[in-house]
Amino acid sequence: MTRPRKPLSVSELTAQIKTLLEGRFLDVWVQGEISNFVSHSSGHWYFTLKDQAASIQCASFRTQNRLIRFAPHDGLTVRARGRLAVYEPRGGYQLQIEFLEPVGAGALQVAFEQLKAKLDAEGLFDESRKRKLPILPRRIGVVTSPDGAAVRDILRIIKRRNEAIDILVAPVRVQGDGAAREIVEAIETLNVLGSVDVIIVGRGGGSIEDLWCFNEEIVARAIFTSGVPVISAVGHETDFTIADFVADRRASTPSAAAEMVAAVREEMFTRMKGLTGRMAAAARYRLMAVRTRLSGLESSRAFRVLPRRIKNTAQRLDERVHSLERLLRNRIRSRRMQLRVVAARLQEADVRRALAVRASRLARLRARLERAGASIMPRERERLSVAARGLESLSPLAVLARGYAIAFNAKGEIIKRAADVARGDGLKVRVDQGHINCRVIDDRDDLSD
Repeated sequence: MTRPRKPLSVSELTAQIKTLLEGRFLDVWVQGEISNFVSHSSGHWYFTLKDQAASIQCASFRTQNRLIRFAPHDGLTVRARGRLAVYEPRGGYQLQIEFLEPVGAGALQVAFEQLKAKLDAEGLFDESRKRKLPILPRRIGVVTSPDGAAVRDILRIIKRRNEAIDILVAPVRVQGDGAAREIVEAIETLNVLGSVDVIIVGRGGGSIEDLWCFNEEIVARAIFTSGVPVISAVGHETDFTIADFVADRRASTPSAAAEMVAAVREEMFTRMKGLTGRMAAAARYRLMAVRTRLSGLESSRAFRVLPRRIKNTAQRLDERVHSLERLLRNRIRSRRMQLRVVAARLQEADVRRALAVRASRLARLRARLERAGASIMPRERERLSVAARGLESLSPLAVLARGYAIAFNAKGEIIKRAADVARGDGLKVRVDQGHINCRVIDDRDDLSD
């Protein structure tokens, strides 16, 4: 008779399956469509990868998710790399994701389109909110790498076109981890300075990975909230970033941005000179026409009579003005006298009234004070007398006066019990109006000792 086989526990069987699966499938690639995607509050992602015939549970943890540029969602076909793991509490297996990319478009391109759609829906790309660039900026802020060709091109072009413009360079990294945060801080710093009229944010060309910091959401929001107009000058003419859509103006290259903000001084002077010449020619023509018309008027009979009429009218006007001035002076003098009389009366009445009001108020206050003193003083005296009697009854001297005494040892400490002293100890006994020095004896000693 064969001995029955010992059955495995569920935990033991699951542990063996775990060892086999996890040891066999350490690095696998799987392609499928995402469904049931859940982004947990802990930062972990849980979803299912499926095809037409099967599905597999997947988990992507927070530390790995920070490296994934795009946001997964249901219906997106992806290629995943990871390892199989057994989740023992449920007895199921899952693919733990280590790398994830969309099938077709790259991960960065998907992330770009997702962020672009999000910011466009929020209104960050609206043309109505974009500001015009200043015509003659006095100071230009440049946010770029201090070592790249872009900053050299910007400085060279601006100084060649208009030497009067000040340039303030905020040096930052323009690619790699932390570059986006440096760009945001530089934009905020230039805004705080308050002396920059326009800001150029950009760098030279590169791959989408090199330009990615200009596609970060924090950079887009920093450009949107900037109080100073911003020009985005990233890459070459064919390169587009999120910063280009948010900025007030897009320049195809950093050099184009420099030409955009720096007007050519010589061109402005030439234009002003041309306008001045046109104004002078127009003024000369106008003056010539007026002189011709004036000559025609001088030759007419009506013009010869006109000067005499003007002189007569001017004389009558002078006489009327003189008469009006004399009448006005007399009225002003009369009004001033009346005003002085009224002011004196008002002043005298105000002083008397004020003195009477204050004297009456003082008398009322004095009477109230006297009444209050008359009623309060007896009560306070009685309270003081009661308090004095209470203090006197609590005084140690009052106790001594009733025939009691207080004994002190040689250290000046009060003796409370007979056991606190020994034979021969010296004592000082405090009584009313003095003290007595004595020594401790027992009942066998003669008191005369």
